[in-house]
Amino acid sequence: MPDLVVATTLEDGAVLRLLLNAPRGNILDIAMIQALDRVLERNGRAAGVKAILFEGTGDHFSYGASVEEHRPGKVAGMLTAFHGMFRRLASLDRTLVAVVRGQCLGGGMELACFCHRVFASPGARFGQPEITLGVFAPVASLILARRAGQGVADDVCLTGRVLTAQEALVARLIDEVADDPRQAADAWIAQHLAPKSAASLARAVKAVRLQWNTAFLRDLAHAEKIYLDDLMGTEDAKEGIEAFLARRPPAWKNR
Repeated sequence: MPDLVVATTLEDGAVLRLLLNAPRGNILDIAMIQALDRVLERNGRAAGVKAILFEGTGDHFSYGASVEEHRPGKVAGMLTAFHGMFRRLASLDRTLVAVVRGQCLGGGMELACFCHRVFASPGARFGQPEITLGVFAPVASLILARRAGQGVADDVCLTGRVLTAQEALVARLIDEVADDPRQAADAWIAQHLAPKSAASLARAVKAVRLQWNTAFLRDLAHAEKIYLDDLMGTEDAKEGIEAFLARRPPAWKNR
């Protein structure tokens, strides 16, 4: 069985490239999340690492977290693993870069938009469709307003609509649209990060994200509580997940 995450060290150790390797959709299920976290724990704090680059194998970045693992018996474990990955990323003090092609949805969009710099192909698509399943996106709820403004966060999280790459660029959810987003990311890293001291960059990342990470880590536990203790007690949250898995329209009871 191939590795779910292919880790490659580039540029004499300056770039840690993490390839999500479960095509077609590179689903961020517990197994994938744990594989990412193991690599980050092992390699993320290496002294020479200046950037951690996330990319997806195949045509898509990621369809997002596993819908199956949103069921009541599994969702607590899934959220613990998924949010733990973001807590680790926040603690690494490394510049995070995302290279996005194709679909970048749900947890995949949360991972991309948590990065400092997002490069996307013209055909990339971004969305937080959780609300259409009767749930919501805790990480997106906390980070999108800081990245793109409250109005954009409200739009994306409350409607579940999917944005084109150009719409995401205008909304400031991403930073650049390029025919070859990997090449654009490499060029940006080479120009802006490679000449810098890895030690100095780490302290700069820590400082520039001090308020972001403090607020994120403070509020994530509260968002988890809303999700697990409140939302998952509603009939519609269960209905939305089961309807999606059964490929049928949900029958909302509004409770």
